[in-house]
Amino acid sequence: MPNSDPIHLNLQNSAASLFTRLDEEKNAKLAALIRAFAFITIESARSGHPGGSSSKVEQLLTLLISGLYAFDPLDPKNPGRDRLVWSAGHCTPLLYGTLTLIYESLKRVGAKFDEKKINALPSECLLKFRHCDGLSGHVESSLPLADATTGSSGHGLSVAAGFAALHRSCGLATKVWVLMGDAETEEGMSYEARNMINTMGLTNLIVLLDYNHFGIDGNINEVISTPYINHWLGLGWNVIEVNGHNIAELLEAYKKTKEGFNNSHPTVILCHGIKGWHYGKNENKSDSHGSPAKHDEYVEIMKKLGFAIPGVAGQTQADLDFVLKSLDKNLAEYLIEKLKKGRELLPDEKQQVAKMAQALPGRTLKNPTAITRPAQLPPELIFAEGTEAATRKATETWFKWLMTQSAFFYLGAGDLMKSILTGAAEKIYGIINKDNPLGRGFRFGIAEQNMAMLSAALTQDVLPGGFQAVSAFASYGVFTSMMANSVRMALINNAVNPANKGFFIMLAAHDGPETGEDGPTHHGLFWMSLFNAYPGIKVYKPLDANETIEMLFYALSKGEPIALSVMRPNTLVFKRDDIPPAREAVNGAYVFKKHADNNKKKIVLAVSGGQTMVNVLATLPELEKNHDVKILAVTSPELFEELRDADPQKAESIFSDEERAYTIALHNGWPGFLYPFLLPGDYPARAIGVNKFLKSGPPQEVYEVAGLDPQGIKNKIINATKYV
Repeated sequence: MPNSDPIHLNLQNSAASLFTRLDEEKNAKLAALIRAFAFITIESARSGHPGGSSSKVEQLLTLLISGLYAFDPLDPKNPGRDRLVWSAGHCTPLLYGTLTLIYESLKRVGAKFDEKKINALPSECLLKFRHCDGLSGHVESSLPLADATTGSSGHGLSVAAGFAALHRSCGLATKVWVLMGDAETEEGMSYEARNMINTMGLTNLIVLLDYNHFGIDGNINEVISTPYINHWLGLGWNVIEVNGHNIAELLEAYKKTKEGFNNSHPTVILCHGIKGWHYGKNENKSDSHGSPAKHDEYVEIMKKLGFAIPGVAGQTQADLDFVLKSLDKNLAEYLIEKLKKGRELLPDEKQQVAKMAQALPGRTLKNPTAITRPAQLPPELIFAEGTEAATRKATETWFKWLMTQSAFFYLGAGDLMKSILTGAAEKIYGIINKDNPLGRGFRFGIAEQNMAMLSAALTQDVLPGGFQAVSAFASYGVFTSMMANSVRMALINNAVNPANKGFFIMLAAHDGPETGEDGPTHHGLFWMSLFNAYPGIKVYKPLDANETIEMLFYALSKGEPIALSVMRPNTLVFKRDDIPPAREAVNGAYVFKKHADNNKKKIVLAVSGGQTMVNVLATLPELEKNHDVKILAVTSPELFEELRDADPQKAESIFSDEERAYTIALHNGWPGFLYPFLLPGDYPARAIGVNKFLKSGPPQEVYEVAGLDPQGIKNKIINATKYV
């Protein structure tokens, strides 16, 4: 693909006569109906976002009637469709108003469809906006015309980048359209996404940017003082400027963008518009962003739109009925005829699968989550017992192995590939860029937010043939907090749209005090506290390399996202002669050493972290002089709680409730990670870990400072036995 300079076109006031076939009167009526449905939705809840919803009406309507957007409202999740991402995820009144218009029009032309099957919105749903039994305040991907769950500003562009990278790297011509607000450019991760989208050459991604100059608090110029266009053109984007309320100009811009500019740059269409257009006193003000008009003003707004509604406070059903009557069959037929052109763009699914196979010769078209653990592990996935190997070495070999098993595995790191060891897998098909669009590796750079959102999102899109990708993205454990919101958004999408539930691995590398020399800025001590709290993801912390392999296979089989802890230094690969096999790690906990039943005072040591276990074993002879010691290896408290629900008898055999009374927990990080193995009153006294920032030094010295070296552990355990 040629890599010429990005283009800048200004089509304002130049395209009005280009499309003589446009029925301006009908288009104006359709736009008015969308606004009316949106405003009724907001009035019903006395809540919502009128400003951005109203200013984007023509942008969305033009896309739907353009004949350029591959979409069928009667088969809204057809895998060959173009994707639409609402980066401005708060503009749900616009989404719901548009869906109401589409499906009410289909009814008027006699179309038969199962509303529940395709998740179409009955018009009465508008009156349940922002109620628990109704429509969400932000966009959710289970709905037609919505392919991502969004709401956190700036995140949607990274989601769209994931979709665009996925489809382009599979040889598909899918377009990814993004509805975005101008204030989102302020968000740091949107810079990360803009930069990477151009670097990767994702020309299949098109941003429709609502340039109305206002965020929530005021004019965006109060934040962005340099020329706005530079924030896109300067990052290598093609920029087209249009009047965001002029359908002819919008249509010309969409057409030019879809045809392409014979360069390797993505395109943003800068839609100059008015925030809260047609929304009364707050038109062209930041106050329109999330402030519903007063009831009397709402009635006046509706009248100016052409709808003389009853306008009785609290009786929006009557208003909705009035507007619905305004949608006549002639107007409905016009809209549906336009939508048919988009349906005709949908490719045959079998041909799409064949196209992927042709684009990816020699690669296996198989879902990674369908890959099972071989009965006999390949030699490269087996680490010799009694030797030393870093758990990061185990992930390196497993990722490389998985990359050869499926065409749908993707991997990248936050400028830490050489340290976290993701490079071996990345090199198999190379990094995705303008010269290598079919790669499977990502060079994210120092951009953790975009890395997490892009990587998680690409796992949540179903390709033709039912294929669904898996991704792994890596940074140091201490930096995973910067990815937390992106992961949270992905988990919400999994929850609200289980049909597209994605599996991804967030690799939290260099966990614990192991990066000692770097000091407290790099000690991975407290990161898991965030991800323990999120539903839909579990923290896995294998003790050695063989456990790491087993837990990765287990996670793949479950298909539930994980945060995987791995260590930098070489640590002992445990001999399994007298302890359970490494596969027992998938229980979340297993008996590493049983009680001797020698009439001494019993204690249980619940241990997490490979080096911590090695140090505990070094103290064992001293401890056993006065105590009967059982050692419980803990690899995931959440997995063990899951085992307690699924197989209480097995869980009891590993760790009984009675044993909590004399358990001492040891973790090379946040003590709370192991609180589930203690009784609530025992947390401070019997939870040994790190609860302060440590100092810089070699790992051995830092372990000593933390009191987690063999001598320190012995002293802490003996002290804790006073409370048993």
